[in-house]
Formats: sequence, structure tokens, C-alpha cells
Amino acid sequence: MTIPNFDEKIDRIGTNAAKWDALESMYKMDPNDGIAMWVADMEFKPPQAVLSKLKDMVDHGVFGYYGDQTSYLQSITNWMQRRHGWTVDPSWIFTTHGLVNGTALCVQTYSQPDDNIILFTPVYHAFAKIIKANNRGILESPLVNNNGRYEMDLDALESQLTGKETMLVFCSPHNPCGRVWTKEELKSVCDFCIKHKLILVSDEIHHDLVFSGHKHTAMPLISKDIKPQLVMMTAATKTFNMAGGHSGNVIIEDPNLRGKFAATMMAGGVSPNSFGISMTEAAYNNGEEWLDQLLAYLEGNRRVFDDGINSIPGLKSMKLEATYLAWVDFSDTGMTRQEFTDRVEKNARIATNYGPSFGAGGETYLRFNIACSRSEIENAVARLKEAFSDLQ
Repeated sequence: MTIPNFDEKIDRIGTNAAKWDALESMYKMDPNDGIAMWVADMEFKPPQAVLSKLKDMVDHGVFGYYGDQTSYLQSITNWMQRRHGWTVDPSWIFTTHGLVNGTALCVQTYSQPDDNIILFTPVYHAFAKIIKANNRGILESPLVNNNGRYEMDLDALESQLTGKETMLVFCSPHNPCGRVWTKEELKSVCDFCIKHKLILVSDEIHHDLVFSGHKHTAMPLISKDIKPQLVMMTAATKTFNMAGGHSGNVIIEDPNLRGKFAATMMAGGVSPNSFGISMTEAAYNNGEEWLDQLLAYLEGNRRVFDDGINSIPGLKSMKLEATYLAWVDFSDTGMTRQEFTDRVEKNARIATNYGPSFGAGGETYLRFNIACSRSEIENAVARLKEAFSDLQ
């Protein structure tokens, strides 16, 4: 295996990278001086096997429709068994254009206009955008911050139900904040959905990015009874930094749910992208050592970032258990949201995701992407310390 160099700085400016080339239009920030810590992709090259596969495809020179998916589907089932102890039948797997697309297809398949869909907020902002765009309502169940660790309050959620709820979109591990839900917490979500006859869509795109001391459990391993209501969503894109490949897996064990989803796929004319499929297969078959080294590197980034942020009076970084998306609370600065955001953007020259976009509970937060070189993390911390130096 080629040893990955996660310290390498790769210039992405002018490459149509949304994360960097939109800095000026979105944040009025010079990309040559700013630090892009918003869009959730990494500053790292994927495993060499992925790059080699793409080179082989380019060298071949003919880019037709993708045919036999047998080896691709087998790479997924092997990965899920090996890394997660989850046995998946290849016939359960649908390939979508990423999991935002997968979420949209689930919303269209299993709910009707004006139905309510439950979200535990603050949560990945694309969920709300997709739900609203499909003319469904959102029932927000705010997570409870218990000593720097988010927890669900299902009793409070139950009291909020209106009778219009048909689906719960769940994020496991959670984005933002990186909570790895315990088996007990996952069981409580399953039981809640069974009790209230809700389709449970479990987005587990970050399931491979879990730090030491924590263990992710795939939802199908939690409860046999939930399977007639369960839709699983996974992908290799976050794991191996291949988001541009737009390839995700919607995995449905129950034949009734699977048939309904297949009909939506057919109606939408959804078919796979050969580059995304090929990248996924190469990564799952030959990317495991790369991933283990990535996790060790990200864990180091997390320590540097958290130690730096938590040393600034008024700032608090919630300790990540998974993902590379740090969640920083500015409430103790006593500043308005505009004031602390201006300091981060105008003084520190760092682009982040705004907390309110993640729903209720995100008002005093910013989300920082720490999947970059260690020196960039150190630079960002130094800038933030300077931007808030009057508080120290």
C-alpha cells in the first residue's frame, strides 16, 4: 500500500471545488487567504486504488453505460460484513446519486404532501431542504445538551406528535456533533417508530468515521421488529473522500418497502454513474488500511482543534465521537450570532457552516470541517485565538 500523506497541502482553488471556489461569492473571502472549513469533503486524496482505477478508465478511453454490478455489489456486502458485522444481501441494494438524492427518493416513496417528517435537531441541513422542497412538513425534536453531549428526548417528542407524522429521518452517527448513539438509544428510536408506525430512514454515511473508544452499530442489528419499517442509507463517499462521485447505497431488507422504492427509482429514471460505482468498488476492496490511517490522523486533528478552541474563553467544542465535523458553541462569549460570526469570518478569515441552518438548537453554533492538514488546523486555531484575544 502507498502510505498516504495527509500532511500534504493540495491546492484546490480553480478546480471547480465548491468548498474553495465559492469562498468569494458566499463569504466575500479571498480563497488564497481564507480557510475553507465548511463543505463536508476532505482535503485528502482517496486511496491509491481509487486513483489507479480512475486512471485505468481514462486510459481505456470509452465511457459507456455501466453493466454487470455483481462485483460492485459484492464489495459493498463484504465491507458491511467485515467492518460492521452486518450481513447484506446484494438484492437489497439500490444505487442512488448520493444520499441527499436517496433521502429525496425516500420522502417521495414513503410519505405524502403535507405529511410531517421528524428530525432530531440540530441536524444535517440538507434533510430540511429536501423535505421542504417536496412539500412535506418538519417536526423538529431538539436534542438535549447534557454536559457537552447530545441526547434525544423521546418523551418530549411524543408530546409533540400531531398525527401527521409518517417518517423519521435519523442521522447515525449524528451530524453535526459526531454523536455515536448507543445500542440502548438506537433501540429506543426503533421502539418509538414501531409504536407510532413511522418509516425509519437511517442515514449512516459517517459510520466508518468513528474514533477510538466508540462503536457504531448498524440499525438492522438493533431490532428485528423494525425491519418492515427500516430504510438504510450508506456510502463510501464520506469514508474515502469521493463526494464528487455522487454514489450512495439505499439498502432495504423488507420486500414490501423495497418494491415501493424500486417503483420510485423506475419512475425517476435513476441509474448509476460508472465512475462513482468504480470508485466505490476500488475503495471497499483496497481502502481499509488507508481508512485506518485516516482515522488516526483525524483523531490527532480533533485533539489539536479541541484543545485550542476550548482554551479560548467563551468557546466550547463538543467532543467528536465520529465524523470530522466539529460543532463549536459561542454562547458563553455573550456575543450576538452576527458578532461572533463576523469575528470568525472577517478576523480569522475562516468559512464555516452556520448553526441555524441545522435547525432548532443550532443558533449559537458554527460547524468546522477538520479534515485537512494538521498545519491548517493549527493555523485555524491560531487565527481564532487572535480573533477572540480580548476575551482571554
